[in-house]
Amino acid sequence: MEENLKDVDLNVRAQALNALLQKRQLQVFKQGDFIVYKQQTKEESVRFKGLSSEDMLIYQAIKNAGNMGIWTKDMKRETNLQQPQVNKALKNLEARGLIKGVKCVSNQAKKVYMLAELTPSKEITGGAWYTGQNFDTEFTNIVKQQCLQFVLHQGVATIESVADFVRKSGISKVELKVEELKQILDMLVLDGDVEEVISTGTGEFAAIPINKLCYTGSQARIQESSAFSNIPCGVCPVLRECTDGGLISPKSCIYYKKWLTF
Repeated sequence: MEENLKDVDLNVRAQALNALLQKRQLQVFKQGDFIVYKQQTKEESVRFKGLSSEDMLIYQAIKNAGNMGIWTKDMKRETNLQQPQVNKALKNLEARGLIKGVKCVSNQAKKVYMLAELTPSKEITGGAWYTGQNFDTEFTNIVKQQCLQFVLHQGVATIESVADFVRKSGISKVELKVEELKQILDMLVLDGDVEEVISTGTGEFAAIPINKLCYTGSQARIQESSAFSNIPCGVCPVLRECTDGGLISPKSCIYYKKWLTF
């Protein structure tokens, strides 16, 4: 714009840009150290009508964060706005239904913002094993037992066959992804209930490709009273979200305290 409008007085340019921004014909956002302007579509003009330049800067910062969200400290850094300006913009955007605030499961005191239409990432919500901010122990155990019974009934099962069984069984109201069911199977392995085996492509593995990872009932179950088998960290599906001082932490874990008294 500097190159194309170099013969236009700076004040005239500023007045023209402000007029276009007020009419919601332009979007303004920060890109690196530069302020960038982008022409808006008619739909965007209607959607963002009445919002200030500060509101749009915050909106763009939130949009760029995707479903991981962004918290106010990073908004201030990216937009160079002061905290009162950030707070006012967030209030305006929430009132318009354009954004939403989501609490992080790993740190309940931390609230991030994302576009209203986005589904928060599992790093933020904890994934399928959480209801709100709480770890759903009952649901996790139900899925765990159903997966165990399926593996024992089949004799040999792959992660794909387990996923297909869970999907058809209707035990979950939300679709469980393969990686989430892998967490359950890993728990069963650590519990000593099932074992990981590699398909040979023959015998009981005839219908399974060679070298495919499979699961089968354990030939030597670990005693339930074993201190080793009861280490909660070893079978916890949300171990990566466990942090000192967070919502999930060794200090607040009732299972860890119980294990220490074994």
